[in-house]
Amino acid sequence: MNKPSFSKKYLLIPSIIIFAIALYFALHHEISVSNTVNGRELPIYCVETDKPQIAITFDAAWGNEDTPRILEILKKHNVKATFFMTGGWVSKYPDDVKHIYADGHDLGNHSENHKNMSQLSDEECKEEILAVHEKVKELTGYEMFLFRPPYGDYDNHVITNSRAVGYYPIQWDVDSLDWKDYGANDIIKKVCDNKNLGNGSIILCHNGAKYTADALDTLITKLKDMGYEFVPLSELIYRDDYHLDVCGRQIKNDGSRRNTHTSDNSNNQQ
Repeated sequence: MNKPSFSKKYLLIPSIIIFAIALYFALHHEISVSNTVNGRELPIYCVETDKPQIAITFDAAWGNEDTPRILEILKKHNVKATFFMTGGWVSKYPDDVKHIYADGHDLGNHSENHKNMSQLSDEECKEEILAVHEKVKELTGYEMFLFRPPYGDYDNHVITNSRAVGYYPIQWDVDSLDWKDYGANDIIKKVCDNKNLGNGSIILCHNGAKYTADALDTLITKLKDMGYEFVPLSELIYRDDYHLDVCGRQIKNDGSRRNTHTSDNSNNQQ
């Protein structure tokens, strides 16, 4: 039996509606948010703010031996961090993901397979992000929205594709270089003496580096003594009405340096 001739026409209606809604938000987003600087698409490296707030982040892509100790130290200092996790790490250590979430830390996306994202197609980029998103959502119910490209590798299409699936692309402006395994004191020095360290800085660490857990207690203490307050990235960044400068610094469009953003991550629920 032939289907009614009007079926195909009416099946197009939902698609047209979805396209119209997406176009509306895309145009609105274009006006209030810009990651484009001199033709380049940039991730957020740091945030302009008068508040002495910084964010410490941990990339989780390999082991988990030191994760319980890191979480214990963070809890001791009442510090909320951000963990960028690969899909492989999430699958291998689901209890750690739940523990991180239960402790009130941000859950961030570090791609499914830790590939160089700039070498992937648009579709592959999106799949790498969305695969982890679904895993974490299934485990915790949490809708992630922070993405850090593996190896810090990005180009224009990596940034636009992460934005297209609802993510804020995140880099860093203070690198602990903990993965080089030079020792705890070197990590502390690399961070605390870093020329880029300042209000709104984003610090890069790794949960699986050899000396990170050894350095963390002293690192947090020293940064607090320097007057800094640790906040998770969800609280540090602006969600809308911003632009970036040539250094990837996120700046509020009204010209104010005040960070009036309030976190909705008190229970890690967006």
